[in-house]
Amino acid sequence: GRAGRTANGACYRLWSESSHESLARHSPPEIAEADLAPLALELACWGSTDASSLAWLDPPPTVPLAQAMDELSRLEAIDDSGRPTAIGRQMAELGLHPRLAHMVLRGREIGVQHLACEIAALLSERDPVRLTGPARNTDLQLRIDALQGLGTPAGVDVSLPSLERIRRVQRQMERRLARLPAPASATGAAPPEPGAAGLLVAMAYPDRIGKARKPGSGRYLLSGGRGAVFRQATDMSKHEHIVAAVLDRGTPEAQIHLAIPLDARLAEKYFASAFENREEIGWDAREECVYARRVRGLGKLSWSETRLRNPPEERMLEAMLQGIRSLGLASLPWSAELTRRRERLAFARAQDAAGSNDWPDTSDEALLNSLETWLAPWLNGITRRKQLDGIELKTAFDSLLDWSGWKRLDQFAPTHVTVPSGSRIRVDYSTGMPKLSVRLQEVFGLMDSPRIADGRVSVTMELLSPAQRPIQLTRDLASFWKRGYTEVRKELKGRYPKHYWPEDPENAVATRRVRPAAR
Repeated sequence: GRAGRTANGACYRLWSESSHESLARHSPPEIAEADLAPLALELACWGSTDASSLAWLDPPPTVPLAQAMDELSRLEAIDDSGRPTAIGRQMAELGLHPRLAHMVLRGREIGVQHLACEIAALLSERDPVRLTGPARNTDLQLRIDALQGLGTPAGVDVSLPSLERIRRVQRQMERRLARLPAPASATGAAPPEPGAAGLLVAMAYPDRIGKARKPGSGRYLLSGGRGAVFRQATDMSKHEHIVAAVLDRGTPEAQIHLAIPLDARLAEKYFASAFENREEIGWDAREECVYARRVRGLGKLSWSETRLRNPPEERMLEAMLQGIRSLGLASLPWSAELTRRRERLAFARAQDAAGSNDWPDTSDEALLNSLETWLAPWLNGITRRKQLDGIELKTAFDSLLDWSGWKRLDQFAPTHVTVPSGSRIRVDYSTGMPKLSVRLQEVFGLMDSPRIADGRVSVTMELLSPAQRPIQLTRDLASFWKRGYTEVRKELKGRYPKHYWPEDPENAVATRRVRPAAR
């Protein structure tokens, strides 16, 4: 760094040229990356509720500053207008991060200020526990015990100089706290010791109160809405409720580096105003059913829940429709006949451009978007996927058209076509275009391919051998008789010598048998 500034010299770059080219021209300003909660509290105490009105060398990022204001609101440091509260002004005077300052002040109110200052000092200084193995020890209570001289478990290496430094910081905090006016609301009664530390950490991090997604899984949902996880197996993950004191930033499911168990009863007592009762009705994707429950919630957490009796039918129906949309149309009991009806309607809608074209859209997307119109009336009392097999899907689907509309469809896109042999052959619309699979001998005498859709579309003829194997695919039967039949006749006559293979198919008698019946 000194070469070239104080005297002539050489500067050696200890990285590759490609790495050098990818580096930023300069380090970003601290305000762009720092935790803005202390700044937001300082601005509020100055009386500035609009940071953009101030002159900055580098203005604070808008979104992080708004998040910091939300954090101060949760910590009771500012009111709804963004002005500091009484406790907020005291938090600013303590000279701590607002989270830790709030914990210390609340700890004084309930008579555990000494423990609160110990925890604040631990969280503001370097971790005194040295890493002695691949897994990090995540237990904050272990560090509190070490600070209090209660010893540590075997295999845990604690730095004594670090502990002494933390004790000095703790004493400084207690001296600052003593200079502040005592709160009028102080209870003077401490909560039970085993749960006091967890309660205090929750007062610093009310958005990091976690509840296990599954007992013993090590995965938690935090009250602020984020997911959090212990990457290694740890005794801490055995607890249903924890507070995450240190965790990664900026990841959807953060890794928990330091946590402490939380006594649920103390949380309910000291966070009573933060709890809310709500009714939740929705779709459970895992159980594939509608749930209806009364939830006592803390932030994004369902702290406790009970079954909701007599839930509103319209909300239950809405949740069931949500479930069907997530499962897809395949969850409904489509019969082969209904599937063919959908295919015929899709064909009619695509081909009837010259007509009124009021055929209903039966694509997956359209049917799912219009469930309220055609399916909802037949879902009364249905709350589970298993029950869908019993609904009257045909009746529901038929409601898409009135009686005259279905009659019109039978004419425009018929289900069957009668061939010269007298057989009624089903028309296949599965590919979007009509196809008739029929044995060649049954269409002798048919001069051209049948036409449907008011005569606008020729049916594709899939001509079959006597063994029902495809031998020709054509939409121009007349051309096949003239150009292709002779070669096909030679091959089939050799393979099926007992069958009837006339030289003039256009004037021959069609048959379902080996040979036509005698005239």
